[in-house]
Amino acid sequence: MPDQARDIAGWKDRLRAGGPSNGRRRVVAAMSGGVDSSLAAALLVEAGHEVVGVSMRLCPAQPGTRWSGTCCSAHDLRDAAAVARRLGIPHHVLDLTSRFQATVLANFVAEYAGGRTPLPCAHCNADLKFAALVDATDRLGASWIATGHYARVTRDGAGGVHLWRGADARKDQAYFLFALTARQLSRAMFPIGGMTKGEVRREAQARGFEVADKPDSQEICFVPDGDYADVLDRYLPGDRSGFLADASGRILGRHHGVHRFTVGQRKGLGLATGEPLYVLRIDAERKLVTVGPREALERDWLTASRVNWVAGVEPSFPFRADVQIRSRHAAAPADIALAGPGRVRVDFLSSQAAVTPGQAAVIYRGDEVLGGGWID
Repeated sequence: MPDQARDIAGWKDRLRAGGPSNGRRRVVAAMSGGVDSSLAAALLVEAGHEVVGVSMRLCPAQPGTRWSGTCCSAHDLRDAAAVARRLGIPHHVLDLTSRFQATVLANFVAEYAGGRTPLPCAHCNADLKFAALVDATDRLGASWIATGHYARVTRDGAGGVHLWRGADARKDQAYFLFALTARQLSRAMFPIGGMTKGEVRREAQARGFEVADKPDSQEICFVPDGDYADVLDRYLPGDRSGFLADASGRILGRHHGVHRFTVGQRKGLGLATGEPLYVLRIDAERKLVTVGPREALERDWLTASRVNWVAGVEPSFPFRADVQIRSRHAAAPADIALAGPGRVRVDFLSSQAAVTPGQAAVIYRGDEVLGGGWID
């Protein structure tokens, strides 16, 4: 598609110039206190837009140092406010702690308790952050929403919206944005989507931002030390112990809760069998975790539900595309067929390891995100 190829080639220049439309615009810039969102806001100000900074308080403050690795902490909010002052723009804080608990955290706990492995960042983006930003944008009389995501968005001549991978393959975040609706994306701007992380840090340093060297936040902001099982234990009281067994049903050991496991997991099984074993299946109702050799993880197909199509319309089935089943997994060619309302079946051309219920199956055509759903 030549026109789309030209769109991609011109990303960096056009986004630095302010986005898809010429002229001064009022833009709500989501500011997390990190280097990415800080530079995104700065580029918009320098392009002459009227920028309003908005930060979101999502979860209670976590213990730790200034660079604790959490997202939207009290330190992060102060950093965002400092950058806004430096840029000379207003800054507002949205208190979304209750909504965060009721949506993102509740889903996180329920999914693990049900033997699934959730993807909280994708849920947070679509169900909380962008929903709240659209509301804030309407209240503030703004036209656009800008974030520091490493992703790109284009509009075609017919008014359609297209989501693309970020230019920096190592930092690309389009996978986590697949659940955004066409309405949300139609107002989205990703000013640094055409830049690499190194370029972002250099540009932030050139502007004298104190956050220029701030480490990236971890993926799960409410698990600051990486021990998600400890967080889950607080919400899942009582005896949740069960058994680990091989594929034939032979009991190999006991466990302290299915929420401590995910498909494909090797470490932390508490088994001494003399051979490496991996989690193959999790049966939450029976409290049974089935383990086996790595080759038993291979799957040729999956189904995904609650599918979202970025363009807002369902494509013609069946069709072939690339499907990515984890954020750090290479997309693989597959045939996609309709399997019911809001549900698809994905048949891979070659088997894939550790297809994990609860994770996202994101569908691409080249670098364009067509949509995706939640793996059954």
